[in-house]
Amino acid sequence: MIQPIKAVFPGSFDPITNGHMDVLSRACKLFPEVTLAVLQNQRKASKNLFTIEERLEMLRKATEHLPNVRVEAFGGLLVEYMRERGATVILRGLRAVSDYEYELQIAHLNRQMNPDVETVFIMAATRWSYVSSSMVKEIASYGSKEVSKMVPPASAEALVKKFAEQQ
Repeated sequence: MIQPIKAVFPGSFDPITNGHMDVLSRACKLFPEVTLAVLQNQRKASKNLFTIEERLEMLRKATEHLPNVRVEAFGGLLVEYMRERGATVILRGLRAVSDYEYELQIAHLNRQMNPDVETVFIMAATRWSYVSSSMVKEIASYGSKEVSKMVPPASAEALVKKFAEQQ
């Protein structure tokens, strides 16, 4: 019997953007279960604006309309996390050709470590190709309301709150 395909969309999601949401909503039409897997990397924790708990909460709010999405945190190697969950597909969003070269290397490494894992690339819609979490944080740090056009409401609210706390 063929098992339903479990897909994992890994990332820091610091914060989740409309580009991420575009890729995720399209992936939800392709796979019966999609897990947003938020990486807990202690070595990079100081680079994140949001704590892991804040990111998980933001993601749960942003995806509550998508019934086949799960939100979890993980640490360590992605392929090990996938093995534990019985997942066989890694989802990666691409904005431009420059993303592809980096993602291709990672896909080959993951496949080398676990031959049962496939990486599926989904191109973000053109209107989101310029949006990145780091750019969104930069814009939000200046108090711009324009950021609300680039992120789901849960991210916009979290960004406003975070930068208000820092003042």
